[in-house]
Amino acid sequence: MGYRVAVVGATGNVGREMLQILADRQFPVDDVIPLASERSAGAEVSFGEDQVLKVRPLDKFDFKGIDIVLSSAGAKISQGFAPRAAAAGAVVIDNTSQFRMDPDVPLVVPEVNSHAIAGYKKKGIIANPNCSTIQMLVALKPLHDVAKIKRVVVATYQSVSGAGKEGMDELFNQTRGVYMNQQPERTKFTKQIAFNVIPHIDVFMQDGATKEEWKMVVETKKILDANIEVIATCVRVPVFIGHSEAVTLEFESELSVENARAALRAAPGITVVDHRIDEGYVTPLEVAGEDNVYVSRIRRDPTVPHGLALWIVGDNLRKGAALNAVQIAEVLAQEYLAKKAA
Repeated sequence: MGYRVAVVGATGNVGREMLQILADRQFPVDDVIPLASERSAGAEVSFGEDQVLKVRPLDKFDFKGIDIVLSSAGAKISQGFAPRAAAAGAVVIDNTSQFRMDPDVPLVVPEVNSHAIAGYKKKGIIANPNCSTIQMLVALKPLHDVAKIKRVVVATYQSVSGAGKEGMDELFNQTRGVYMNQQPERTKFTKQIAFNVIPHIDVFMQDGATKEEWKMVVETKKILDANIEVIATCVRVPVFIGHSEAVTLEFESELSVENARAALRAAPGITVVDHRIDEGYVTPLEVAGEDNVYVSRIRRDPTVPHGLALWIVGDNLRKGAALNAVQIAEVLAQEYLAKKAA
């Protein structure tokens, strides 16, 4: 006997990835229900190679009998439906920012803090972290276990798919427009994204940081260690899929490049490609469709007593969103809901 799983936001980039990953990883399902807005009701989405599912309207859906909900449809939508779904007995794994900093909602990266999933019983909700936070913490966890990280300085290079289909369309249309000598139109981003980089993701806060940068700080503290100091600069770049991060770490004790490389290679969910030659590193183009987080350019930072620098790349639609949510569901099913499916 398998689980009844609902996917909210099933017609979006992440929702479609969730459906594909559920099928690819052979998650034990008896029924999969794709949900979206009223205007998307009746649309068809793929589940695996052979199945086509019809989308149902979220507003009218009764969650009674649903075991797990995977959600990626925006914070306001999650705020409205998630408590209703949890009250009906489902466990909601939410990919929006709505519940991440709620003290009664676990914020989980399975390779980092899978034990926190047990906290779902308080509200029936588990939060999926920000995409950039996820891939960074997958790489930081094995290093933190060895030498304890004091400080993180990170600059992100985030693809337009992090802004949804509209962001991808805007990059495509602006790029085409440049070659056709047309004035680029801006609707999704604050400045032209084609042939440009934009140091602005989400809204600005009073201290000058953007909310995306704030997320990386507070989520790192909640998931990995409250004592780690973090400063982030989050940048949108003209890449369709795949986030990259230049990260500098300061540790409490010495950690050699060789030992760091060995710890990363031994950790789950990480692939190390670190050769000090041309093409001996990984770029976002190469990780699209990949599940692992890739680490390259591991080197000493001589500006602090115990410092290392590294380059981290991941598919933001998979490990940065959909895959992480499905991995949470797998732990949830195996360790907490197993009696339900027996």
